[in-house]
Amino acid sequence: MATTSQDIKTPPADKASDSRRLIKQLIAIVGDSYVLTSPESTRQYRTGFRFGSGPVLAVVRPGSLLEQWKVLNACVAANKIIIMQAANTGLTGGSTPDGDDYDREIVIVSTLRMAKVHLIDEGRQVICLPGATLFQLEKALRPLKREPHSVIGSSCIGASVFGGVCNNSGGSLIHRGPAFTQMTLFARMDEAGEIHLVNHLGVKLGNDPETILKRLDQGDFKATDIEYSPGHVASDHGYADHVRDVDADTPARFNADPRGLFEASGSAGKVMLFAVRLDTFEMEDQTAVFYIGSNDTAELESIRRNMLANFESLPISGEYLHRDAFDVAEKYGKDTFLAIQYLGTDRLPALFAMKARFDSVRLKFLPRDLSDKIMQAVSGLFPGHLPKRMKDYRDKFEHHLMLKMSGSGIKEARTYLGSVFPSDQGAFFECSPAEGEKAFLHRFAVAGAAVRYRAIHRDEVQDIVSLDVALRRNDRNWFEKLPPDISAPIKHKLYYGHFFCHVFHQDYIVTKGHDTMALEHKMWKLLDARGARYPAEHNVGHLYEAEPSLINHYKTLVPCNSFNPGIGRTSKCAQWR
Repeated sequence: MATTSQDIKTPPADKASDSRRLIKQLIAIVGDSYVLTSPESTRQYRTGFRFGSGPVLAVVRPGSLLEQWKVLNACVAANKIIIMQAANTGLTGGSTPDGDDYDREIVIVSTLRMAKVHLIDEGRQVICLPGATLFQLEKALRPLKREPHSVIGSSCIGASVFGGVCNNSGGSLIHRGPAFTQMTLFARMDEAGEIHLVNHLGVKLGNDPETILKRLDQGDFKATDIEYSPGHVASDHGYADHVRDVDADTPARFNADPRGLFEASGSAGKVMLFAVRLDTFEMEDQTAVFYIGSNDTAELESIRRNMLANFESLPISGEYLHRDAFDVAEKYGKDTFLAIQYLGTDRLPALFAMKARFDSVRLKFLPRDLSDKIMQAVSGLFPGHLPKRMKDYRDKFEHHLMLKMSGSGIKEARTYLGSVFPSDQGAFFECSPAEGEKAFLHRFAVAGAAVRYRAIHRDEVQDIVSLDVALRRNDRNWFEKLPPDISAPIKHKLYYGHFFCHVFHQDYIVTKGHDTMALEHKMWKLLDARGARYPAEHNVGHLYEAEPSLINHYKTLVPCNSFNPGIGRTSKCAQWR
């Protein structure tokens, strides 16, 4: 979290001495083991999953909400830039620095040690602390037969709950919409530069910050302390009707949609967030997956429009996958697929934490991307992992749609799809439980496949251009056709996404020697002409311009007179002094 030049105080005469004094303060707050300062120890925190890297003064890992509050105050008093970071799974570098041209030193506050989840109202709602992940929340709710807003199948392994709320991430579940809540506990700065703790959780915890934070951390509150107000919601209650409007000339959901901007929701990390209160959802008892293949994009769009407009039961999810993405994921996402299949989601965070630690301590004489190369080689020793019917559809059809239905919607979809297929261009089959699980797991593995491809083929690949696009709900020509001058330098185009919401993730693997940023800016112009909005569910990070609605939201949260929305500067703008 950064500030503007207007907010900068006169720097002390001895900057190095001032920085050493802050480091001592931080150590006194959290302990020596949880203040990292060497380049080796901070590398995994200051390097983005796909994008963004730069030097930092320190990485601080508070273990309690009160420690986090004290770290905030110490860094603000020392006039340091603060970057809040949870799982660091973002695709746009929003939780890491980018370059070394900041006006002051940076402190990253990593929140993963504070991974508590408090179940309230018999699990119908939860209060999550800063380090809680979706995997953790799923595990806590599973015995109650309930689910969080988002489940496995969205964009990243180990994604945090806070990341979804702050970035309006939608996930793959059609009827739940973007992650949203009006009930949070956060810190903000007023016009005079004073920091205030704002308790809008709807839980009576006291009046002073220390009492509030200690009690919440310890779960020291009773059912009678929890307030329920129909005027304050913990999810987007109107999204199901919103997404059904297939003739609307606007996207169903996107990062800067005013519908999803409320205090910490949509804040993109521009406030320090301490807790969120969210709805949970009843787990579906009976589900079925239908696998659809087609060589006609209009055919899939007709299915989307008919089901959204006319079905009594909305699908749980409807995920799109292009043949090229299918192929790259089959080879370069295989280890992710196998790890989830054989180890389960519970062990994945630890596995990928081990990989991050290995990468951060890698000796200089060892090859770059060594862990990726080892994992890729090991995955090749395993037999084919995809069902035969999926492989057959890959050969027959360019476009793939995985449709998950529940309850009465299963019969509704079975009857409807049976009336549509087989057609001249497409067909479908109803998956067995094992096939359905593998179909969605394969779709999930696509998200990291481009990164793995880049790691294995560094000599051929310049970089990845990654777009996160929300198309208009009435856009029938949803499949992108790039002009030759843009398409020529692209080695692979990976298209996948949340089809019924018209949210697409588009990864372009660019051949060596080409300017990926210039290429991306050309693509933006094409998207603008189509009425698309971007990013759809990721942070603006260092890659996107912040839209006016988002800029105004930031200014409301943290006063700023010279917010710079320019490209590459969206996270170098005003937040904390």
